[in-house]
Amino acid sequence: MGIRTKFNLLMLAIAAVGAGFFALAAEPLVRAVAQEEVLQSARIMMESAAGARKYTAEEITPLLKARMTHQFYPQAVSAYAAKQSTEVIRTGYPDYTYREAALNPTNPEDRATDWEADIINDFKAHREKTEIALQRSTPTGQFTVLARPIVTKPACMECHSSAAAAPASMVAIYGSENGFGWKASEVAGAQVVSVPHAASAIRAEHIRRLFVVPFAGFLLLLFVAVNLLLHFVVIRPIERISTRAEAVSMGDIDMPEIHITSSDEIGRLGASFTRMHRSVIEAFKMIDRD
Repeated sequence: MGIRTKFNLLMLAIAAVGAGFFALAAEPLVRAVAQEEVLQSARIMMESAAGARKYTAEEITPLLKARMTHQFYPQAVSAYAAKQSTEVIRTGYPDYTYREAALNPTNPEDRATDWEADIINDFKAHREKTEIALQRSTPTGQFTVLARPIVTKPACMECHSSAAAAPASMVAIYGSENGFGWKASEVAGAQVVSVPHAASAIRAEHIRRLFVVPFAGFLLLLFVAVNLLLHFVVIRPIERISTRAEAVSMGDIDMPEIHITSSDEIGRLGASFTRMHRSVIEAFKMIDRD
C-alpha cells in the first residue's frame, strides 16, 4: 500500500469523523431554523387574515350595514373575510389550516375544540400574551400550532352583545342561542394556524442540504489540494531518489545527480543521497587506482 493510499484512507477516516461531529452540531440549528421558517410562514398567514379582518371591518361592513336588516351578508363579517383570504394562501401552502375558534361562536363550526379552548383560556388568563406557538400530537401526526387572541372591539358588539341588538337577518340564519353575551375588550377566541410537522421536516431537509453541499465541496477541494501537494512535494521527489538509489545499488554509478531545490526534509534527503552518490563514485575510483 503506497503513501498516497495510506494518506487518503487516513483523510477519509478523519473526514467521516468530522462529518459526523458536524452533523451532530448542526442538527439542532437546522431544526431550529426550519421550525422558525415554518412559524414565519404561519405568521404571514396570520397577518394576511388580520389585514382582511381590518379591511372588512373598516371598509366593507359600513357599506353593507344598512342592508343587513333585510339580508345577511357574510362578506360583511371580518371572520368570513379572514377565512376567504387564507384559502387563497393555502393554494401555495396546502398543508396549512386556519381557524377562528371561539368559546361561544355564532356559527357552530367555529366552536373551539378542547385544545383550542385551552389556548383561548390561556390568552384570557394572561392578557399580555400576543402569541402562542406549540407542538401538538394527534392520531394523524405531529403539528406545529401558532395562535393569536381575538379581542372584541366595539364593532363586534353590534352582532354579539345580544340577539335583540344583532341584525335580524343574522339571527334568522344562526338562531338566538349562540354567539351572544360577549363582553367588550375580552378575549372571545383565537386565530389558529396548524401546520403538519412534515412541513418542518421537509424544510429541515432542504436546509440540511444547504449545509452538506458546501461542506462536501470543501472536503473534495481539500482532498484534491492535499493530493497535489503530496504528489509534487513528497511522492515525486521520493520516486526520483528511489530510482537513482536502486540504479546505484545495481552498480550504475554514472547516473546523473539528483537536484532537489527545496529546503525541507525531502530536500535534505536528496542532498544526503547526492553526497552518498559522490562518495560511492570516489570509492570506486580509489578501487580502480589500486
